[in-house]
Amino acid sequence: MKDIKLTAYSHGAGCGCKISPALLSEMLKSDNPLATYPNILVGNSSRDDAAVYDMGDGTGIISTTDFFMPIVDDPFTFGQIAATNAISDVFAMGGQPIMAIAIFGWPIDKLTPDIAQQVLAGGRDVCLKAGCPLVGGHSIDSPEPIFGLAVTGKIDLKQLKRNDTATEGCKLYLTKPLGVGILSTAEKKGALRSEDTGIAAKSMTTLNAIGRDLGEIAGVRAMTDVTGFGLLGHLLEMCEGSHLSAEIEFDKVPVFKEVQAYLAQGYVPGGTYRNWSSYGHHVRLREEGNKEILCDPQTSGGLLVAVETSAQSTVEALFRTKGIDATPIGEMKPQGEYRIVVV
Repeated sequence: MKDIKLTAYSHGAGCGCKISPALLSEMLKSDNPLATYPNILVGNSSRDDAAVYDMGDGTGIISTTDFFMPIVDDPFTFGQIAATNAISDVFAMGGQPIMAIAIFGWPIDKLTPDIAQQVLAGGRDVCLKAGCPLVGGHSIDSPEPIFGLAVTGKIDLKQLKRNDTATEGCKLYLTKPLGVGILSTAEKKGALRSEDTGIAAKSMTTLNAIGRDLGEIAGVRAMTDVTGFGLLGHLLEMCEGSHLSAEIEFDKVPVFKEVQAYLAQGYVPGGTYRNWSSYGHHVRLREEGNKEILCDPQTSGGLLVAVETSAQSTVEALFRTKGIDATPIGEMKPQGEYRIVVV
């Protein structure tokens, strides 16, 4: 198994496989009116991380799915990353994952069953850590390896966090550094330095479980996780849903320091430019090169959190206990000419 390079069997990698925001919007258009259901609190009417069903007793059920092709060569680590990424959607709503089922595609004519077993073992490992048993799933013979989860979670509806409820003046925080797309691209092309091995994987396999704690803080007004659309893409969804703009201080955005060397050599994921083409007209950059960081497709990225100033000290104290950078990266502003301004 040491000689297997899973990334060689897929045309894309991780959340970089996502369909671009502009193309996805086109696909989701419909001439038919959307049906409405009174118990669906979060569904087709917004671009949130998961759907939420009101149980009528003050609690809700969260439902989500996420899957992709390999972003690393090691099968166990691929399984861990895919599971961490899928479960993140529940944490991003402030909820607790309670159950998962696997989505699994495998090229049985190219890769042996023992490699597939390691992918599934990686998924089970993360589900166990999250308190979310992997209880079944569905598998198909597919041209490229695919793995992910459909996850069910629960939530006290008083603690539900959405991505479209930010308020003016909210400070913005990001719980993981950016740059995993750049590091993963360098690794896939055989250019990753030995001393940088494992940096991206460690980030991508770190659960966003802090989302449950943030759900208990009333001053956390909005939350989402940052994945394939990059920081700007997911912040844009927050801005549009909240009818606001945002100002980002580029120098305060956490970024893996190692990525600059790879950017200088041109290791930029193709998804970065697809992202910019989709939403760049809504953004004013400080410098043209900012987009290579801010549009970098993240796989299993951190939480983007909008916090009222009255709750800043509480949230920052929580971040410090988890070893997370407690520096705000920006602020929600009244809607202006641009949805996002980078300074």
